[in-house]
Amino acid sequence: QTESDPFRSLLVCVLPFIPASEEIWLGLGEQGMNLRCRCISKERKPIGRHIEKLEVIPANSHCEEVEIIATLKGSGLLVCLDPNVPWVKRVLEKTLAGTNP
Repeated sequence: QTESDPFRSLLVCVLPFIPASEEIWLGLGEQGMNLRCRCISKERKPIGRHIEKLEVIPANSHCEEVEIIATLKGSGLLVCLDPNVPWVKRVLEKTLAGTNP
């Protein structure tokens, strides 16, 4: 039994810290989930007349691509747009010039 006493002492010392360590690890994991591109797929079909607002997210260390996210009129749905499609470029130019898409 003397051999199990050191083991038991170790468990008593370590067990209280396991939940705290797990919370710290999970918290870092959640932050890591946000460190990537937001757009999984991109809309290529013209939907310019349905766009209420545009958000342009420049390329950064977490995503190598420029992301363009449109908020649709009425529904408020968010749609990622392909920045290389001509109609998206025109909508961006109009938005930057201060006119509605």
